[in-house]
Amino acid sequence: MEFVKEFARFLHENEIIKFGDFTLASGKKSSYYVDLRLVPSYPQEFRKMIKYLEKDIEESIGLDNFDSIVSVPTGGLVIASALAIETVKPLIYVRSKPKDYGTLKMIEGKIQQGMTVLMIDDVATTGGSVVNAIKSLKDADISIKDAYVMVNRMEGANKALEDLGVKLHSILDILKISNALHEQGIIDKETLTKVKNQVEE
Repeated sequence: MEFVKEFARFLHENEIIKFGDFTLASGKKSSYYVDLRLVPSYPQEFRKMIKYLEKDIEESIGLDNFDSIVSVPTGGLVIASALAIETVKPLIYVRSKPKDYGTLKMIEGKIQQGMTVLMIDDVATTGGSVVNAIKSLKDADISIKDAYVMVNRMEGANKALEDLGVKLHSILDILKISNALHEQGIIDKETLTKVKNQVEE
């Protein structure tokens, strides 16, 4: 898959993905770090990514099978905004906590009961932030069956979303990226093995 090879190389060359020893926000140790918030700083690659995401959604679930795109701030919202413009779809987002003034609401944007939304996020690890957002949407009687992420770290998000009746789709996962980089001679076998071991833990 040409996109995977090229995009993986782009991520590595621009240090959007780094390999080594990292401690994540959760306190967990990781053999790599990926920060997709850097991608919009490269407009050509960002646009390619959005167009590829749009094509995948169109082929997998169809653009007519949901009313609005929904996301969570901040990383996912940048991707969702660009996608909403490309697909001419309404955009809403779910706050991590309700704002403490004005309307005190959790969901921003125009919603109605029984509408169907497609969740977009940048990276999935355990699925925590998306799980909370899905619960808020369901509380508001909004239907959600599918979620899309650009990169799945494969550390439990699929199962967490499945438990809520939502299918997680990913454009790339950490194994696809690492394998593509290894095949191109960019990372060594040892690095690839470390990533594989982390996914299997």
